[in-house]
Amino acid sequence: MNYLFFDIECAGVFKNVAKICAFGYCLTDEQFHILEKEDLLINPQGNFHLTDRKGERGLVLPYKYEDFKSYPTFPQRAEKIYGLLQDPDTLVAGHATMNDVKYLNLESRRFSLPSFRFNFADTQFLYMNKIAEFSRQFALGTIAQELGVEFTPHRAVDDAYATMKIAEAMCKEANCTLLELIEKYGVRLGRIENYEIAQTTSTAHAKHIEEVARRKEEREKNRAAFYIFVDRAKRSRNKNGRHKGKRVCFSHPLEQCVEQAKRLIAGAFEAGMFYSYRAEECDYYICLAGESGQRLASAKEKAKRVFTAEEFEEFLRFDGAGSR
Repeated sequence: MNYLFFDIECAGVFKNVAKICAFGYCLTDEQFHILEKEDLLINPQGNFHLTDRKGERGLVLPYKYEDFKSYPTFPQRAEKIYGLLQDPDTLVAGHATMNDVKYLNLESRRFSLPSFRFNFADTQFLYMNKIAEFSRQFALGTIAQELGVEFTPHRAVDDAYATMKIAEAMCKEANCTLLELIEKYGVRLGRIENYEIAQTTSTAHAKHIEEVARRKEEREKNRAAFYIFVDRAKRSRNKNGRHKGKRVCFSHPLEQCVEQAKRLIAGAFEAGMFYSYRAEECDYYICLAGESGQRLASAKEKAKRVFTAEEFEEFLRFDGAGSR
């Protein structure tokens, strides 16, 4: 079996349009010996509108944009691309492959071409399984640097080559073929067929998703318990406390530390404070040590007084919390 590593660059990606301008590929045998390596440049039949993942900063592709009008269009390149990807004796792989497969899907629809039909592996997903880390994405450049692979970012054929070298490095480390590596991590290949796309999955990733869901449920349960306590405890708020009328707000992580949060809010009510669920409306914002995030930034921006949980507890103790 051969391996086909591919990468796609687009002149612009919108909700239902992906104007492919480059299809780079690196075809190897099972020992990663290169059989073919080519950058198929494509006339995107549209202007270049390049942004990052947030749709903000423009990316710069290492090509001369004015040359693209002279290249074949996607339909003119289609026979070659379909042949490469749908060869039954070839395992297809990319990096963050779902994105590129979506681009292919959009272009085939755009030009009323048949749906692509092939299975695909994902070196990014394999790497995530390798290090058992699913909470964030790993850029091609990040993994390449880790494994000592040099390449020119965003040149499709070079990205495809770097993807191949990453797969090779992981296989060498595990002393196995790419198919054996996929089996080792319990990975099920992604697939595109009838314009429908199924992403790659694995046993470890499924367990991660279950754990994320369990933790989310636990956080929501703890916050609900805290809110119920606040609703009940506020009825006996000391209206003559030394901080009467002041509003206190806790960070979400602190709200989930139910027993600690209950103790602090009881002290705040004894001091005459109200509880606010909005950081920008409070006088005192309380969080855990080492926290960051938009909610904390919002409180600081509004010139609120910010305490850690320990500092606020000391503040209440030192202040005496007032008396009835």
